[in-house]
Amino acid sequence: MEDKNLTNFSLEDSNYITTITKKYQKRKRYQPQDLTKLRAFIPGIIQKIYVVRGQEVRRGQPILVLEAMKMKNDVFSPVDAKVKEIKVKVGEAVAKDQILVEFEL
Repeated sequence: MEDKNLTNFSLEDSNYITTITKKYQKRKRYQPQDLTKLRAFIPGIIQKIYVVRGQEVRRGQPILVLEAMKMKNDVFSPVDAKVKEIKVKVGEAVAKDQILVEFEL
């Protein structure tokens, strides 16, 4: 008897025949971090921007201030790079994972 819900599944060089849950099928797939894009780690409002387009920045240098839940969070550069584009403005509300700044490596 053949079950249409069974799926071939490979994990660490082993093959399994199993059922895959809907939760697993809808999961967000892993993607390596793109260091050319600085994203909001929480939703909030941009309070201050320290850099301008074309400016060279060092890893750990403050880029902007993101206010969330009445807390002001400095957001730092993850890399040594050049600011390619600033995607937000002071006073703008941003969502989690929204691109704030693009870098040129």
